[in-house]
Amino acid sequence: MADCDAVVIGAGPNGLVAANLLADHGWRVLVLEAQSEPGGAVRSGELVAPGFVADWGSSFYPLGFASPVLRALRLEEHGLAWVQPPLPLAHPSPSGCAFVDRTDLDATAASLDVFATGDGDTWRKLYRRWEKLGPTFLDMLLSPFPPVRRALRLGWVANVHVPWLTWFALSSLRRAMRGFDGEGGKLLLAGNTMHTDLAPDASSGALFGWLLASLAQDVGFPVPEGGAGRLTDAFVARLGSKGGEIRCDTTVTKIDVEKGHAVGVRTADGTQIAVRHGVLADTSAASLYQQLLDGEHLPWRVRRGLRRFRWDHATVKVDWALDGKVPWSEAPVGRAGTVHVGDSVADIETYSAQIQRGLVPERPFLIVGQMTTADPTRSPPGTEAMWAYTHVPQMVMGDAGDGITGLWDDADAQRMADRMEEQIERRAPGFRALVKARTVITPTHFETQDPNLVGGAINGGTAALRQQLFLRPVPGLRGGARTFVRGLYLASAAAHPGGGVHGACGANAAHLALRDAPD
Repeated sequence: MADCDAVVIGAGPNGLVAANLLADHGWRVLVLEAQSEPGGAVRSGELVAPGFVADWGSSFYPLGFASPVLRALRLEEHGLAWVQPPLPLAHPSPSGCAFVDRTDLDATAASLDVFATGDGDTWRKLYRRWEKLGPTFLDMLLSPFPPVRRALRLGWVANVHVPWLTWFALSSLRRAMRGFDGEGGKLLLAGNTMHTDLAPDASSGALFGWLLASLAQDVGFPVPEGGAGRLTDAFVARLGSKGGEIRCDTTVTKIDVEKGHAVGVRTADGTQIAVRHGVLADTSAASLYQQLLDGEHLPWRVRRGLRRFRWDHATVKVDWALDGKVPWSEAPVGRAGTVHVGDSVADIETYSAQIQRGLVPERPFLIVGQMTTADPTRSPPGTEAMWAYTHVPQMVMGDAGDGITGLWDDADAQRMADRMEEQIERRAPGFRALVKARTVITPTHFETQDPNLVGGAINGGTAALRQQLFLRPVPGLRGGARTFVRGLYLASAAAHPGGGVHGACGANAAHLALRDAPD
């Protein structure tokens, strides 16, 4: 007799979404998590100093807030409260500050006109495209592949914009930036594209920049009040209300397969758990196919594809407890929850090129989170809980600066943190004098705390077009959720539509499991 209807391996956001959807249909669901607490990269705590709440991984959730998957779960009924920073996004430079004001499109446009008259109108036109296409496009993007019905709906709703969207979706960031004469509009797109691992000349880079910048204008960059962990708490509370169970400190070591069907899992302590309907793996593609599953269950072309699988860039993150607000040279930056730090498009291109060559960048581009600015509960009044992250190569071949080896020991960690602080100091003189405490999370630390973040890759694999849509995670897996074993599904960011806390990867796997289960 089966112990449960389904086992979900991993209690990251995708695994928790999948578990909730299965429990909604009356399934007895057991979630097994190797770490001591659920959440994956969506966790928080006083990691830097007492009274300062830091998010261990992700912090801002424009995709999650807009996601039809998460909205349908109604997590606000289970304790989640969203808060918005005064400005969602700012990008300071020596020539001025480009920013997005969610409540005032004219203010956003005016910030770009400072750099070049007319660039504000260019942004208005881009955002009008989003207003026509955005909700339907996002619904299509987060749907199982191929999204035939939603693609038809997109064509019906905005057919005159579809040729433009097709062209734009395949365009590089460099091509899209030509629409702006000044640096501000270019920085707005470039900074958002740098949330991925795409180089400025890579296909589809324009799409990611436009998507995130448009979401900033539309829904903002909201955060869970009290810390990212409150989002996980809401997932867990909802699952518990439906009868689902989570067991932490439980490592799954093998998926049992009989006659081509997943029938259960085994854990590190030797426990065997039988399932009635299926196993959903919120794990990396490599972990599922090369560790948990015997190779005999995979076609040779998939095994070959896995050898060519490419991770996104590694990540280094620094969290600070600050004794005061950051003294940015440009006033709007102090009101922004998310700040992009890179002086110019040329600097961002150099940064990207150095990573592509395997070098740790000399002047890293930074994505900064001013968490107390976004959510005053994060630290005492007059202080700031702040973080910044930057990308580095998965395999370090050298240092474009001086002294970083790529071993990511404490010496490397402190040198990289110093380098990141220097970048902020350039745009906010006096910043370093405010640092009360800091912690550094290296690529090694990321993977130790969450094995899905291999080498500090935070998006489950490259965002390059060669590993997207039906090619994700590798050719032959048709978008990734369905595997070659009946009743086994990949429910992580390794599957389409990829990285970001939107829940679609888990939802797609859950819907397949429900569809495949016998009545």
